[in-house]
Amino acid sequence: MKVAVKTLDNKAAGDIELSDAIFGAKMRKDILARMVAYQLAKRRAGTHKTKGISDISGTTKKPWKQKGTGRARQGSLRSPQFRGGAVIFGPVVRSHAVDLPKKVRKLALRIALSAKQAEGKLFVLDGFVVKEAKTKAIAAHFEKLGFIKPLLIGGEQLDEAFAKAARNIKHVDVLPSQGVNVYDIINHKELVLTKDAVAYLEARLK
Repeated sequence: MKVAVKTLDNKAAGDIELSDAIFGAKMRKDILARMVAYQLAKRRAGTHKTKGISDISGTTKKPWKQKGTGRARQGSLRSPQFRGGAVIFGPVVRSHAVDLPKKVRKLALRIALSAKQAEGKLFVLDGFVVKEAKTKAIAAHFEKLGFIKPLLIGGEQLDEAFAKAARNIKHVDVLPSQGVNVYDIINHKELVLTKDAVAYLEARLK
């Protein structure tokens, strides 16, 4: 399929041929849901922790003798029924990551790219190069192009000045081509690729 290439000034810069296998895949909401769950689970820190009985500081002495007091038998003041005692079956430091086959992850990325193309929300620019890398100037470019909440995917090396200035704008994210992911694509209204990003994605997903 052919897509028009534009400049940041919203001027025509030719056409580009997009692969139907990558940008024309059939919609599969179940695959996207699995991929989003995979990404969100993987990003969790998993640093939550409560103290088990071995983590509580305190005496190991038996509180009172086993029989004859009229009270329930106890073996430790660090037990969970006492104030300041342990937590039983509480959370521990762990990874929340789940497994997802590489083929499914690649398929999910193709589906996300295809969904944006089908919605008419995929744009290709010739590059992210501006004379003045100022937030105000870049915001004016986005306004010309009609972008509301764009995800910008550049080449393997981003222009740092452009990336920093663009990130100051609300709802705008700028990523190198290696950082493209399903969650961010779904979470933004527009997907904006450079020609370098298109070449990278077609080589990665073919």
